[in-house]
Amino acid sequence: MGQKVNPHGLRIGIIKDWDTKWYAGNKDFANLLVEDYKIRKYIKKKLYIAGVARIEIERAANKIKLNIHTAKPGLVIGKGGTGIEQLRHEVEKLTGKNVLVNITEIKTPETNAQLVAENIAGQLERRISFRRAMKQAMSRAMKFGAKGIKTSVSGRLGGAEIARTEHYHEGTIPLQTLRADIDYGFAEADTTYGKIGVKVWIYKGEVLPVKKDKKEGGDK
Repeated sequence: MGQKVNPHGLRIGIIKDWDTKWYAGNKDFANLLVEDYKIRKYIKKKLYIAGVARIEIERAANKIKLNIHTAKPGLVIGKGGTGIEQLRHEVEKLTGKNVLVNITEIKTPETNAQLVAENIAGQLERRISFRRAMKQAMSRAMKFGAKGIKTSVSGRLGGAEIARTEHYHEGTIPLQTLRADIDYGFAEADTTYGKIGVKVWIYKGEVLPVKKDKKEGGDK
């Protein structure tokens, strides 16, 4: 039976890029990796209501540059930039390094797989029917220009004794096409019956290679 590989990991170096950009020797690598995990976990927990889809981390010497992709930049920045300054100070306290924070707004959160997955998980925690939550999210994504969307929920759906997985999809999802821009998101809903895993794949169209102009005097 075919297993689903993470669409983002499969496309890194082809049409996707790394979320973390730094180099370290064998001695420091593990410590920096754990530090990255702590930073991501802290920001995700603190800014959960702001809809943080992606956190990019860059390092140089004793400096850390964070690029936070969020659906609600106003909530992160705060009044007069107080929120972003507080966040910078807290991350500096956590790591003991100089931190620079940059905020990038997500224009259409309806077509961001991570935010769609978190939205469905939030609805499941509020005891909304999983079918209704999935179908609403899918229709919104298609309305905002997605070429295709697939959603999957697994766990004790509706409080059932036996855990199961349910899928719904609309449009096309070419998982094997490497030039296909497929966004993937995962979230967990903590319900009274246990955890429910939510996975979302959104196809946004093909990324075509840019043709380079031939140099003068070169081969025709």
